[in-house]
Amino acid sequence: MNRFPGYGPAIRTSEEIKKIERACRIVADTLSLVAKEIKPGVETAELDRIAEDYIKSKNARPAFKGYQVGDKYFPATLCISIDAEVVHGMPSERRLVEGQIVSIDCGAELDGYYGDSALTVAVGEISDEKKNLMKITEESLFLGLEKAIDKGKLYDISRAVQEHCESNGYSLTRELTGHGIGKNLHEEPSIPNFVPPLLHRNNFPNVKLKAGMALAIEPMVHQGAKEVVTLEDGWTVVTQDGSPAAHFEHTVIVQDKKPLILTLR
Repeated sequence: MNRFPGYGPAIRTSEEIKKIERACRIVADTLSLVAKEIKPGVETAELDRIAEDYIKSKNARPAFKGYQVGDKYFPATLCISIDAEVVHGMPSERRLVEGQIVSIDCGAELDGYYGDSALTVAVGEISDEKKNLMKITEESLFLGLEKAIDKGKLYDISRAVQEHCESNGYSLTRELTGHGIGKNLHEEPSIPNFVPPLLHRNNFPNVKLKAGMALAIEPMVHQGAKEVVTLEDGWTVVTQDGSPAAHFEHTVIVQDKKPLILTLR
């Protein structure tokens, strides 16, 4: 879900930031609630129901449900992606199994402004390899967040994420990126989790970061190779080699010296 309208990055007013923050608080609380329910035997559709009920109880709207790309509409409140599923997995009657890792991505809209966040959770006891994948992915997110400061450059974020993941033997999804956020779920700039090669930098402009920008930074990290494929459902992105993947995301406001992370749990 990386589509955004074709205009430049917005600088948010203090009032807009408060509205984004309120939407983000609902997202963070929803993820905390859902994470507590992740255990072997739980249907992913039940997790989705819990999330939708909570978001609506706060007079907000699930941002993903009905989200349109081309002629496709996403049918659920959460993206629930298991093991080799990187992102955009759809809730269903599938039951979670001991040893899996499950990535939960959530968005909410409140009073015309959006919040977005994701985390990866262990289902019962998992392997040391999966524990380390989750650890490095989350660490890379916070290293990227540290670079979301006034007068920095977009590639500072990308480089921090890439260097940490690749130096630990992992790879990063190339086809999907982080994004700006605010009045739309996906806005400019596109935020790759890697520094693009010279010939591809027009696709990912290295914009100057300015105080007041709202960004959703989201490393998507594979234990194996970087290549991905999309399943026949048109949404679910999986690693081509079947290796597990992890996904962590926070919405952040660019500030001077230290960013403001709005979706901390």
